[in-house]
Amino acid sequence: MLDLIKKSISSVSTHEAKTHITREFLQLLILKILYDKDYFKNLAFVGGTALRFLHNLRRFSEDLDFSLINKKGYKFDIFLERVAYELRKAGFSLDIKKNIEETVQSAMFKFKDILYLLGLSKEKSQKLFIKLEVDSNPPKGWNTQLSLVSKHFVFTVTNFDIPSLYATKLHACFFRKYIKGRDFYDLLWYLGKKSIPNFELLNNAIEQTEHKRINLNRENFNDFLKGRLATIDFLKVKKDVERFIEDKNELKLLDKDLILKLIG
Repeated sequence: MLDLIKKSISSVSTHEAKTHITREFLQLLILKILYDKDYFKNLAFVGGTALRFLHNLRRFSEDLDFSLINKKGYKFDIFLERVAYELRKAGFSLDIKKNIEETVQSAMFKFKDILYLLGLSKEKSQKLFIKLEVDSNPPKGWNTQLSLVSKHFVFTVTNFDIPSLYATKLHACFFRKYIKGRDFYDLLWYLGKKSIPNFELLNNAIEQTEHKRINLNRENFNDFLKGRLATIDFLKVKKDVERFIEDKNELKLLDKDLILKLIG
């Protein structure tokens, strides 16, 4: 496996990009393990990493995010044990720190030695991190589809469709307790595609976290976007997302006035 990673980063010029591509290889391997172990009968792939792997989003990502769509036969502890076993069998040394008490179950995979072995760190103790999260109580109204992944490995995933992914991204943009610039880079992608969100899912997500119903629809959606964007500090957005963007010139697109013009 290490030789495959070395080959995939051999033509990459920057240390930052080499590290991101190494992480992507491991993310794809984890997804392949989930496919092999039939976990996509329980989980739907969501978030920015899904958008990158399935729809060619032009930014890197750190996390693997899932929604639990079928609880039958699913236990987070056992799920983690199986994934960790397969990663170790593939030759990777890792630790896992998990949190199973929250609604969003999470685990931090800490890959040991890999950066050192690839020549990306002089410190043997430096770890590469991948965070995995499963929303064990996702809001209702999502729709899923089956998608093929064919980078490094060939397998299928169950994932939210574009309108449902868009709904979850809008909820993250405007109802997260802190600004995550990657969310707004992704928002630009949806605006560029002229996507329409899954309003049922979006409204249910807002009601679940904010304990009130806004009832967004096609008629009031643009006004909602403009009102929410007016409160966003785009300097913070750019600072957060910069290290994940392949082409740093795209930072210029993260401009409030420009985005408002795109909305119309």
